[in-house]
Amino acid sequence: MKKLSFLATLLLCLLFSVSSWAININTASAEALAKELSGVGIVKAEAIVSFREMNGPYKSLADLMSVKGIGANTVEKNSEIIQLK
Repeated sequence: MKKLSFLATLLLCLLFSVSSWAININTASAEALAKELSGVGIVKAEAIVSFREMNGPYKSLADLMSVKGIGANTVEKNSEIIQLK
């Protein structure tokens, strides 16, 4: 019973910690994007925000590749933590 309780607690901790790693590209600031996304500095993060402001919310991860300097590799590296909603 102790093992089951421990495993349940561990699973809950992992679920909460994973969700805190996610970043919503439709609401995040440039500073937050630069901090959280691998391979994205402040200049690219500002381009992500600018594109969002000019074109509306991102509907898919592929939309990110429309931003200058953001390619398939950057999207792929960050796909696990990017949220759209």
